[in-house]
Amino acid sequence: MKQLDFLAIGDIVTDAFIELEEAWIETDNPEKNKELCMRFGEKLPFRDVVVVPAVGNSPNAAVAAHRLGLNSGLVTNTGDDSYGEEQIAQLKKEGVKTDYVQIHKGMKSNYHFVLRYKEERTILVKHQEYDYKLPKIEPPPKWIYLSSLASNSLPHHHEIADWLRKNPEIKLAFQPGTFQIKLGAEKLKDLYQLSELFFCNKEETQAITGRKGAKLSELLKAMKELGPKIVVLTDGPAGAYTYDGKEIWHMPMYPDPKPPVDRTGAGDSFSSTFTCALALGKSIPEALAWGPINSMSVVQYIGAQEGLLIREKLEEYLKNAPENYRPERLE
Repeated sequence: MKQLDFLAIGDIVTDAFIELEEAWIETDNPEKNKELCMRFGEKLPFRDVVVVPAVGNSPNAAVAAHRLGLNSGLVTNTGDDSYGEEQIAQLKKEGVKTDYVQIHKGMKSNYHFVLRYKEERTILVKHQEYDYKLPKIEPPPKWIYLSSLASNSLPHHHEIADWLRKNPEIKLAFQPGTFQIKLGAEKLKDLYQLSELFFCNKEETQAITGRKGAKLSELLKAMKELGPKIVVLTDGPAGAYTYDGKEIWHMPMYPDPKPPVDRTGAGDSFSSTFTCALALGKSIPEALAWGPINSMSVVQYIGAQEGLLIREKLEEYLKNAPENYRPERLE
């Protein structure tokens, strides 16, 4: 196989988006979390359902990379059912190399339910516990993008780290999923130290570093101490920040052309687009300007991939960006 520019590693899933009608949000939770509420023990109508195959943090990243002009592939695991067949077919349709997709006989594919209420969503997740093994990858890719895996995958993470040490020319972008964050930095310290890029939002960074309430500059520096060369921290409407050990940069959100339809995949699109920009030779400030544009586009559609932009369209948005849409150096 021709060398890949971008190889994503992580779980693949089919999402069923169910748009709720009779629901409401409670805000009196003592933990300050909003709660999605519905009547219990009744038959409830729903407005619509949309099924989107071949998604998940890493598949989303692989699709984003291909649309931006990179030769991309995916290392993932799926079942031998109709959902798995559909996932592989969709990857091929998107131009993502599927040579490293491993099909597990007698196992189900990942299938999640996304409860949509207004522009937000609650996702019911279940990751099948596959026998994770890294396939033989020849030649090694230029970039690896590692993200969400199931809770039995810790040995697989160490396998990936060993492979990266044997192939130091590969650059690693690490966007940890829920399980990877819960593991803590100590158990995954080899991957933190091998990361060229590390992506997290503000709350996840606080959990990883144990610095709840710390200033953003302190969070960036605390994360940098764990090993990544470049730390990228997102903070919702406040925008995104980067730190490479020398400079801290901030980038605002790209303004939404209209209210968001669905926020699923906004973080994936930002992180993967930032990575792709660096892979294409862009600087950190330039990559910061690319990422929010794809996020803005993705949230205008249901699902994490329909709104992903080709490079020409992204550069058009950048050219026509508002005056205040530019990276700012803070330190």
